[in-house]
Amino acid sequence: MTTLTRPDAVPEPADFHLSRRMAVSMFFAGYALAAWSAEAAPITTPEGGLVIDEVLIPNGAPHPLPAYVARPKAKGRHAAVIVANEIFGVHAYIKDICRRLAREGYVAIAPDFFYRSGVNLPALTDIKAILPVVQQASVEQVDGDVRATSAWLKAQPFAKPGAIGVTGFCWGGAVAWRAAMTDPDVKAAVAWYGQLKPLVARAGELHAPVLGLYGALDQGIPQTDVEAMRAALKAAGKPAEIVVYPDAPHGFHADYRDSYREADAKDGWARLLRHFRANGVS
Repeated sequence: MTTLTRPDAVPEPADFHLSRRMAVSMFFAGYALAAWSAEAAPITTPEGGLVIDEVLIPNGAPHPLPAYVARPKAKGRHAAVIVANEIFGVHAYIKDICRRLAREGYVAIAPDFFYRSGVNLPALTDIKAILPVVQQASVEQVDGDVRATSAWLKAQPFAKPGAIGVTGFCWGGAVAWRAAMTDPDVKAAVAWYGQLKPLVARAGELHAPVLGLYGALDQGIPQTDVEAMRAALKAAGKPAEIVVYPDAPHGFHADYRDSYREADAKDGWARLLRHFRANGVS
C-alpha cells in the first residue's frame, strides 16, 4: 500500500511514487527466463543522468497499476512514451527500452499490465504457464490501463501533456495499435510485430499515425495479415506505415533472445524516433 505523504486526504501525483527501497520487489530483476538465450549479449543502458522510479497509477482497480519509469534528470517537461511489454511482463529488457528512450529525452513508462494475477511472469520458464495469465488480461482492461497511464503522465510536472506516444513489442505491439484507436491522448504509436488479424476490421478507428515493424519470417504473423492490414488502412484513409524486414523473424528487436537481428533492430529504432518526432511526440 502507498502511504500518503501529506496530512490531508486528497492524493496528489507525488503520493503514488515509491521509494527505491519500497519498490525493489515490484519487478523482476533479470530477463524473462522462458525466452532467455545463453548466447545473447543484451544491451544494457546505464542509469546515470536519468531519474529511475517505480510508481503506482490510479486506474479504478482495488490496487493501483505498478509502472517502471525512466526519464531525463534535466528540468522541464519532456515528451512521453508508454512502453507495452511482451507476454513476459516488465523485465530487464523492457526496463532497458525505457532507459534508451529516456536517453533520447523522453519520459518512458512501462505499466505492469499483468499485475492483477499476482504472478511473477519473467520468473517462469514454461510458456504454457505464462499464456493463461496473459489471457486473463482482457482487451478492455489493458486499454483502460493505457488510458490511466496517459492520464497520470498528463498530471506530472516533468511530462508534456500533449506529446504522448506508445510503443509495444509482440503482445504489446497489438496494445500500441489499439492505443492509437482508443486513447485520445496518444499522438503516435509504434508497433513491433504485434498481432494484426484481430485489428484489421478496426483499421478505421485509428486516430493517430502508427508505424508497424514486422519480420517476413515471422511464423506467427503471416504476410497475408500484413497485406490485409495495409489494404484496410488504405481503404480507411488512415495514416499508418508498415515496414517488413525480409530476413527478420518474430522478436527481432529482443536482444536477449536468439531471434535478435541487430541491423533490423537498429533500423527499426531509428524509424521509431523519426516517427515520434514527426508526429508531435517530441
